[in-house]
Amino acid sequence: MAQDDKQAVPDLQTAEAIIAEADTGARAPKGKLPKALLFGIPLVWSLFQLWYSSPLPFTFNFFILNDTEARAIHLAFSILLAFIAYPTFRSSPRDYIPVQDWIVGLVGAFCAAYLYIFYAELADRPGNPTNVDLVVAVTGMAILLEATRRALGPPLMVVAGVFMLYAFAGPWMPDVIAHKGASLTKGMGHYWLSTEGVFGIALGVSTSMVFMFVLFGSLLERAGAGNYFIRVAFAAMGHMRGGPAKAAVVSSALTGMVSGSSIANVVTTGTFTIPLMRRVGFSAEKAGAVEVASSTNGQLTPPIMGAAAFLMVEYVGISYIEVIKHAFLPALISYIALVYIVHLEACKLNLKGLPRRKPSNLLRALTSFLFTVLVLMVLTAVVYYGLGWIKTVAGEATLWVASALLVAAYISLVKLACTVPELDTSHEITELPDLKETATAGYYFLLPVVVLIWSLTVERLSPGLSAFWATVFMMFVLLTQRPIKAFFRGQTGQGHTLRDGFDDLLHGLSEGARNMIGIGVATAAAGIVVGTVTLTGIGLVMTEFVEFISGGNLPLILLFTAMISLILGMGLPTTANYIVVSTLMAPVIVTLGAEQGLIVPLVAVHLFVFYFGILADDTPPVGLAAFAAAAISQGDPIRTGIQGFAYDIRTAILPFMFIFNTELLMIGVEDPIHVVVVILGAVIGMLTFAAATQGWFFTRNRLWETLALLLITFTLFRPGFWWDQIYPPFDEHPGSEVVQLAAAQPPGSRLRLTVAGEKDSGKAFRKTVILPLGEGQDGKARLLAAGIELREENGKALIDNVVFGSPAEKTGLDFDQEIVKVQMPTGRPAKQWVFVPALLLGLIVFLQKARARRQGPATATV
Repeated sequence: MAQDDKQAVPDLQTAEAIIAEADTGARAPKGKLPKALLFGIPLVWSLFQLWYSSPLPFTFNFFILNDTEARAIHLAFSILLAFIAYPTFRSSPRDYIPVQDWIVGLVGAFCAAYLYIFYAELADRPGNPTNVDLVVAVTGMAILLEATRRALGPPLMVVAGVFMLYAFAGPWMPDVIAHKGASLTKGMGHYWLSTEGVFGIALGVSTSMVFMFVLFGSLLERAGAGNYFIRVAFAAMGHMRGGPAKAAVVSSALTGMVSGSSIANVVTTGTFTIPLMRRVGFSAEKAGAVEVASSTNGQLTPPIMGAAAFLMVEYVGISYIEVIKHAFLPALISYIALVYIVHLEACKLNLKGLPRRKPSNLLRALTSFLFTVLVLMVLTAVVYYGLGWIKTVAGEATLWVASALLVAAYISLVKLACTVPELDTSHEITELPDLKETATAGYYFLLPVVVLIWSLTVERLSPGLSAFWATVFMMFVLLTQRPIKAFFRGQTGQGHTLRDGFDDLLHGLSEGARNMIGIGVATAAAGIVVGTVTLTGIGLVMTEFVEFISGGNLPLILLFTAMISLILGMGLPTTANYIVVSTLMAPVIVTLGAEQGLIVPLVAVHLFVFYFGILADDTPPVGLAAFAAAAISQGDPIRTGIQGFAYDIRTAILPFMFIFNTELLMIGVEDPIHVVVVILGAVIGMLTFAAATQGWFFTRNRLWETLALLLITFTLFRPGFWWDQIYPPFDEHPGSEVVQLAAAQPPGSRLRLTVAGEKDSGKAFRKTVILPLGEGQDGKARLLAAGIELREENGKALIDNVVFGSPAEKTGLDFDQEIVKVQMPTGRPAKQWVFVPALLLGLIVFLQKARARRQGPATATV
C-alpha cells in the first residue's frame, strides 16, 4: 500500500486542479495583499448575498435593492473574480495576479454595476440610451464574454457570440432564419441596459436562489458534513458485495446536497471510494465510471438540486416544491438502479465487501432497521405536530420558541456525538467503520437540512429565504461545534476555540462565493441567448425548422434535443446548457406534441433538457468528471467516460419515459394507492432495465431473457401504450357540442379540445389543449369563466374572443380558431392492469435462479 499512497498524492492533486480550473479558479497568489484580496472579495460577496436574501433590509429600512440592482452587483462580483481568480491562459501565471487582470476586472465590474449606480437615470430614458450608455454596454459585453471564456472555456463564449452575431446580421442570414436585424442602439439596450438579456431571469435566479444554496452547501462541507455522509454510507453498505461501489453511489447522492458540481462531487467522494473499489476488484475504469455516474446524478437529487432546477421555477412558473415533487421519483429510481448495476457488476466478478468490525445477523439488522424507522417516524410526528401546537399557543413568539428548541436539539445532538470517537478525516478507509458510532457522530449535521426542508415545505417560504435561514443556522453550527465539543470532551487549546470556528466560517463564506463565479458569468452569458430569442423571434423559426427536419415526429424531436444537450454539454456547464436548449427547444416540443394530440407538460420538457445537460458531464471526449475520476483511479479517461455513460443509460431513458408517462413525475397521480403502484412499477421497471443492459440478472442472461426484460421494462414504464391498443382513451365528439359537454362537467374539471387554425406564417395547424373550466351555471358561463367566447358559423364552433391572462390564453387558444372536436375520457379500467402480463418476470427469476444454483456459488447474488 505504501507505493499506492505515494501515487495517490499527485493523483489527488491532479483531480483538485481540475476542480480549481472548472469551479473556483486556479489562481493561488503568494503575496499577502493579493492573497487577502482573493479571500476577502468573495467573502464580501457572500455577506452581500446574505444581506440581500435576508429580511434585514426591510427591518432596518436600509440598503433595500430591487431585482435589477441586486443582479448588477451580483454580476459585478462575478466578473471581477473571474479575472482575478482565473488565469488568462493555461500558461499564464498562477502565483500572482497581473495588473491588466485587475484593470479589466474592475472595468467589467463597473460596467455591470452601472445599472445599479445609474439606475434612476436609466429608468428615466428607457429605449433611449446615451453614448456613454452604449460605450458601457459594448465594453461590458466584451468583458463578459472574456470572463466567460476564462471561467468556463471557449464553448459558451462562442455560443453567446454566435447568437449575438445573428441578432445584428439578420438581413444577411439564409432565408429560413433571416430577420430584419437589430441596430447597435437597440441591441445593446436589449442585451445590457434592460432585463431581457444579460440581466434577465437566469441571472436573477443566480442572484436570488442559487447563491444561497451553493453557500449553504459550502458551509456544510466546511463543517465536515461531506465526510460524515461518505462514512455513514460506507458503514451502512461497505460490507455488501461490491460494497465500496454501493457506498460510492449512496454517498454521492448525499453529498449532492453539499456540492452542486459533479466534478467536485467526484473528487470529494472519489478520493475515498475509488481506491476501495479497486481494492475489492473493480478495474480502474469501472471504479472511476461508478463514481462518475454517481456524482453526475447528484444534481438530480432533491431537495437541493443543481442550479438549473431553480431556473425551472422561473421558466416553468411553478414553485420549487413542485419541482422537487416532479423530480423525486426519477432521481430515486435512477440511484436505486445504479446501486443494482454495481451489485450486478460485483456478481459478475464474484467480488466481496469489506469485513465488518463486529459480526451481524439478519435479526439484529432487521431490528436495527425497524427501530431506526420507528424513531424517525416518531421524531417527524413530534416536530410536525409539536411545532403546529407551538404556533397555536405561542402565536407571534413561535419563531423564538422554535429557535430555542432547535438550539437545544443541536446541543443535545452534539453532546451525543461526543459519546463516540471523532470521525476520521483521512482519505483512506482501512477498516469498515461501525454504523451506529458513525451515524451518532454527526446527527446534528441533519438539523440545517431539516430547517431547509421545513422552511420550503411547511412554512412555504421562497427558496432563497429558506436557504437563508438554513445558512444562518449552518453558520451557527460552524461557529459553535468546536467549542461545544471541546466542553463536553474536556479538551482545550488550538482547534477547539470559538476563534477556530470563526476561521471555519470565514473560509466557508469565501469558498462558497468562489464556487459561484462560474455560475454567475454562465447565467449572464446565457442571458445573451435568451435575449437573442426575444429580440429576433428565432423561437418561432425553430419550431418550423425542427418540424421540417423531424417530419413532425415527436420521438425524433426528443432524440434531436437530447443530442443537442449532450453536444453542447461537452463544453457548457449544466446551467448554461439548460438555459440555451430549453429556451430554443422546450416550446418546440410542447407545440409539436400538442399538434400530435399529446399534451406534454412544460415541466416534463424542462426536466428532459435538465437530465441530458447533466449527463453531458461524463460524455466523452470532453467530460471533465471522467477526467477527474481517471486522475484518481489511474485509468484511461476516455474509457472511464464511456463506461460511465454506459452506466448512465438508465438515467438517459427516464426522460423519454416521463415525457410519455407523466405519472413518473407524479402528474395525474390521484391517491396513495396510485402513488404506491406508480413507484413500485417504476422501481421494478428500472431494475429490469439494468439487468437487461448489464446482461446479468441472477446469472448471465440468454438473448430471449434480455429481450423479455426490455419488453417488461417498457410495459412497466409505459403501460398506457398497450392499454391504448385495447381501450381507446377518449370518446370523440364534434366541436359543435362543446357548450353542452361543458355543461355536463362539474365546475373546475378540464376539457380536452382539438382546435385548428393558421400560424402567423399562414400554414394551417391542428393541436390539442386541455382547458380548465371555470365556475358557472351552464356550459357557456363555464367556458367564459375559462376565458373564451364562442360563435357558431355553418355548424362550426369558432372562438370569438379570448380574455387576456385567462386559462384559455395560457393554453394557446386564440381568435378565430375552430374547436374541431372534444375528447372525453372513456372511463376505461386503470392502465396498470397491463402490469399483469409483466409477471413473466417471475418466470425469468425462476429459470435464472435454477441455472445459478447449477452453475455454483460464483453466480450467487446475495
